[in-house]
Amino acid sequence: MKPIDIWLLVYPGFVLLDATGPAQVFASANDEARDAGLPEPYRIRMIASGGGLVASTAGVSVMTEPLPRRSLAGSTLIVAGGRGLERGDSAALEPANVRWVRRAALGASGVRRCCAVCTGAFVLAQAGLLQGRSAVTHWMDAAQLQAQYPELQVLDDAIYVKDGPYYTSAGIAAGMDLALSLVEEDQGRGAALDTAKRLVVFFKRPGGQRQFSSELLAQADPQGLHGQLTDWLRPRLKRQIDVEQMAAAFAVSVRTLHRRLQQEAGVSPAQLLLRLRMEAACGLLERPGMSVKRAASQSGFGNEYNLRRAFSAQLGVVPSAYQQRFG
Repeated sequence: MKPIDIWLLVYPGFVLLDATGPAQVFASANDEARDAGLPEPYRIRMIASGGGLVASTAGVSVMTEPLPRRSLAGSTLIVAGGRGLERGDSAALEPANVRWVRRAALGASGVRRCCAVCTGAFVLAQAGLLQGRSAVTHWMDAAQLQAQYPELQVLDDAIYVKDGPYYTSAGIAAGMDLALSLVEEDQGRGAALDTAKRLVVFFKRPGGQRQFSSELLAQADPQGLHGQLTDWLRPRLKRQIDVEQMAAAFAVSVRTLHRRLQQEAGVSPAQLLLRLRMEAACGLLERPGMSVKRAASQSGFGNEYNLRRAFSAQLGVVPSAYQQRFG
């Protein structure tokens, strides 16, 4: 089998693990193949406009080759994320770079798979490759990606997304999850699982990326209804609270409460209450010695069953798994 070329595109200010994480996954897949007496399945190349040493945000530089001008047929391109992409202030978004990515993806002898890690999705979007497609990026930048490119469907909880020949992944370390999925495509589940074991990482990570986010629930104007209701609800989370009580506390109708919360924060009263209880439960589970039962009671879920249902629906993991990871 001819080795698959993996082109890892970087630029000044890229996030180091966005590039080196996937590179190590493919390198470890090569190690597995070599130990089994098989040919190495991948050739891994770091590339950048102009080539040479390119500095990452970590202050570590990597040696790169210039952007290839030859046929890329059958190969895989992975664009790393980096500083300033979400603001449009990055060397990765220079017109020549974006044009090269577009040609690499759409040319007659272009790549077979075009991928992005973290905010690298902004490069694929700028190149016009994600129109009408599903995509994901770091949870902190998902709203910005959706706002800048409304023709995309941004799936803010996915670890990685495949839509046709285009692949995007969530923040930073999720690039390794994406790379493992590519190894599985190329060589099968067994090879990908062995590679994950060698790397001491999940083969299929449990849950989505929301479990890692520290969502600010009252970032609206504190004088607005959203901020005021958040302040009113937090000390009352253990009580049974319905939307009529919320509306009465602020002398507005239920209809007005729904309308103003949607305008200010894009949530319903019930969604706000659930988010606040989830925030409280997560904080409690991160404390030493906290039991799931006590966390359920103190956050307002009442019992472990209700807390498990909420965690499974909102975060994709059970409370005990969250506690093991972040407690």
